[in-house]
Amino acid sequence: MAFAAAGLLAGCATHLSPLSEIAPAEAVCPSGVPAGVKCFRGRDSASSHYLIAMPQKWSGVLVVHAHGGPVLGEPKASRADEDIRRWAITLTQGHAWAGSVFRQGGFAVTTAAEDTERVRKIFIQHIAKPRVTLLHGQSWGAMVATRAAERYANSWDGLLLTSGVVAGPTTYDFRLDLRALYQHLCANHPRPAELQYPLSIGLPTGIQMSAEELASRADECLGLRRPAAQRTAEQSKKIKTIVDVIRIPEASILGHLNWGTFSLQDVVSRTSGASPFGNHQVRYQGSDDDKELNSALDVKGLRFKADPLAARAFAADVDYAGRFRVPVLTTHGINDSTVFVEGNDTLRQRMERHGNGANLVQTYVDSREHSYLGDPIYPPLFEALLKWVEQGIKPTPQAIANRCRELAVQQANLCRFAPEYTPRPLASRIAPR
Repeated sequence: MAFAAAGLLAGCATHLSPLSEIAPAEAVCPSGVPAGVKCFRGRDSASSHYLIAMPQKWSGVLVVHAHGGPVLGEPKASRADEDIRRWAITLTQGHAWAGSVFRQGGFAVTTAAEDTERVRKIFIQHIAKPRVTLLHGQSWGAMVATRAAERYANSWDGLLLTSGVVAGPTTYDFRLDLRALYQHLCANHPRPAELQYPLSIGLPTGIQMSAEELASRADECLGLRRPAAQRTAEQSKKIKTIVDVIRIPEASILGHLNWGTFSLQDVVSRTSGASPFGNHQVRYQGSDDDKELNSALDVKGLRFKADPLAARAFAADVDYAGRFRVPVLTTHGINDSTVFVEGNDTLRQRMERHGNGANLVQTYVDSREHSYLGDPIYPPLFEALLKWVEQGIKPTPQAIANRCRELAVQQANLCRFAPEYTPRPLASRIAPR
């Protein structure tokens, strides 16, 4: 299994291969980058594209960015352009920014962590030596960042995780739940006349399906492309069942169905066709008749067992323990329907289990956004993390909320930090197994 091999290598490797890295070339910055910033592009010794941006008045801080995703298919250099545009706020704070596109598309977390460490080294070797180096993981990039933070513990002074996947493989269990429930309700993915396969593999190897085809099937069953008033009563009832049982908003059904199809297929392609996900003991709740629902899933063969070897291999590639020796600051939208906020409780539990819960401060924002919570949110986070790293002043959620309003006087209404919020355990959102 590809993941199994990666896990074995991760267990014995502590340093990257000492291959020399050639200097990046100065290049025109992508649109949306602040004036006066110098940009550098290159491709590292593992063939990962990367982008580095250096402000004219540099703070001495380097922020190494691990991007979200994962993006399926061949990585493209333009991915870094999208990231620096979204995170231009980093540059306006005077901090340098470096981001790898990662050499592999799809679920390859350990190699992405290696690429993240490599771009840090390239910055130091060819651009400048920072006084502080922060590792920023966004969404799936938080999975990469937590892996890199433990694997290269001496490389980072602080860790910032935003809208992060921080609950390990369990984060994704509900997408299989969605596939099973959708098939029970719709029976068109696959259709009865098509090849039948365990939904836990996403799609069989060699089966071609476009995102548009999947969207058409979902619309056929649920009417997702139509206004609610134009749906049939049956379609509305099916949508309500999905929303109530899987605990996701209607607007995110198709996105999660895509993940449970194409991304899950990618995961399984790396574990020799066996799936690390299962639902055979899950008892679903929230429908009009839970007993009937669970019985129907049993009868229709919509229960699947996770393969133990695949599960171990997947975890070895993507998971983390919580042994972070540096300050860790997080933020997350409370109503984020892409990555559930409850996953942050898992991060807290893991860090406390390893005796370093004091290294964690978690903040939450009254928002449903996932990819970007708004310009006012991030400057107080960077500032607080730097004070913690350099002066030993540990922030509080309330102090960060207050500072947000001080820094963004004209946009104080966007500083929707919720200092008193505490997430429930992930098992309250995703059916345990």
